[in-house]
Amino acid sequence: MSTETSESAALPPTRPSSTPSRRTFIATTSAAGGVIAAGGLVAGPSLLGVEEAVAAEAPPSSRVSLTVNGKRYTVTVDNRTSLLDLLREHLGLTGSKKGCNAGACGACTVLVDGRRVNSCLTLAVRLEDAAVTTVEGLAKGDQLHPLQQAFIDQDAFQCGYCTPGQIVSGVGCMQEGHTGSAEEIREWMSGNICRCGCYVKIVRAVEQASGRK
Repeated sequence: MSTETSESAALPPTRPSSTPSRRTFIATTSAAGGVIAAGGLVAGPSLLGVEEAVAAEAPPSSRVSLTVNGKRYTVTVDNRTSLLDLLREHLGLTGSKKGCNAGACGACTVLVDGRRVNSCLTLAVRLEDAAVTTVEGLAKGDQLHPLQQAFIDQDAFQCGYCTPGQIVSGVGCMQEGHTGSAEEIREWMSGNICRCGCYVKIVRAVEQASGRK
């Protein structure tokens, strides 16, 4: 048996004419890079595909109309936006504070249709046509709300971070009729934490504003 290899089998296959040489490939790639760097390539099919994918992944948003402190607002927000973030980030009402952001401290308390709520746990898109009152909406011009004045008279704050939520919660407590005694006030305002420990003076302020003192 012959062990010789034929000439056709020993030679490497002929390079197809359509395949560019190494030199041609480098030159073409360099030229394309120059065009991109100069801004000549605006958007190819791959870039358009990326833009479409990003648009498809954008979170859903909705328009919501509500009244805040007597003023009507219509805004478009991410469906996950809390009432607290709507007030602070979209409307510039920073009186309501973000403390725990979990509904445990009460620093973000506002009134929605007269009812106390933790605005950090309330979705803004669920408040179509609602009436929201924040600490900024309690005063009548230069005249403070009686509870705001009582907080000053009783020195019912120290660092002041929880004070807006305490005042709004106290107003809600008064409107609900839960000011019959100091014990009742403490019970119905137990969701508002004061890390400075001004509870005694806070209760006295609510008593003063409600006419008990």
